[in-house]
Amino acid sequence: MTDIHIRKYFFYLACIVVILAGLKAASEIVIILFLAIFISSIISTVISFLEGKNFPKIISYLVVLAIFTLISLILAYIVNISLKDFLSNLPQYEKQLQLLVVKAIAFAESYGVSVEKKTILDALNFSSFFGITTNLIGSIGTFLSKFLLIIIGIAFILAESKSFERKLKIIFEKDKESLRNLHLFSFNIKKYFLVKTSTSFFTGFFIAITLIFFGIDYPILWGVIAMLFNFVPVVGSIIAAIPAVLLSLVSADLNTTIILIVLYVFINITISNIVEPKFMGKELGLSPLVIFFSLILWGWILGIVGMFLAVPITMTLKIAFDSNHSTKWISLLMSNVKAK
Repeated sequence: MTDIHIRKYFFYLACIVVILAGLKAASEIVIILFLAIFISSIISTVISFLEGKNFPKIISYLVVLAIFTLISLILAYIVNISLKDFLSNLPQYEKQLQLLVVKAIAFAESYGVSVEKKTILDALNFSSFFGITTNLIGSIGTFLSKFLLIIIGIAFILAESKSFERKLKIIFEKDKESLRNLHLFSFNIKKYFLVKTSTSFFTGFFIAITLIFFGIDYPILWGVIAMLFNFVPVVGSIIAAIPAVLLSLVSADLNTTIILIVLYVFINITISNIVEPKFMGKELGLSPLVIFFSLILWGWILGIVGMFLAVPITMTLKIAFDSNHSTKWISLLMSNVKAK
């Protein structure tokens, strides 16, 4: 490599470091901006569908935005009420779980197994099991307090979308290839967000229905958590399942808990590994290594909300790289191409 190439790559690296540092410093604003852009991508697809059915543009715009706002407010209210009730009953749940552990220890001792009861009870801090999800929901609640700003941002982005397309056509009037690349990028982004949001919704919906069937407390709360954590690969579904599984031990029996775990695994595997790739397409897959480091990076930059946005942001970058011939190799490095 020549000195010029080395200096060029170090310049790019320095730019990336400066950009990431700037994003971290302005994380509160960046979170609102990213959420507004991502949600707008989904809503714009629905608006385009309604316009294709000969609905007036302004009616489609107002109806979709109003429905989204109403559903979000209802879900936020239900989650808030359920979470407050859950936290008030948390000490009672902890005592019941400790009693179950004591019974399990007594059962083991009846078969001659020597168990240090005090050591195990001290080591098992049940507050930490529930606390993981509680802290994460609390962090989500901080950004819900900025919900109005996100809605305003979505409204302005949707209102400017058509004029923005015209501006791009003027800018790239003599560069048709760049314009085609931008259209390809826009199409793939909308496809990804629509499919991912739909599969996440159905994951939460089926889990909530399952919990209602088994009579587990706060099924809507755990369903919403499952929907949100579906955006966090691998560990997300595990974290989302912890509180519901522990509650099933308290309110139901061991057989019900085992069945519930099996159904959790079945729902997540079916939707994430079968349904989602079928509609998403293999070309929109990310390498597990890239997913892992994206969770760490965006979690560090944007906090807890960054973990939910990590894969969407990384996928956006991958699609952007894939839309241009000169950067297609970066997209290939980020993709989930299995060795033969």
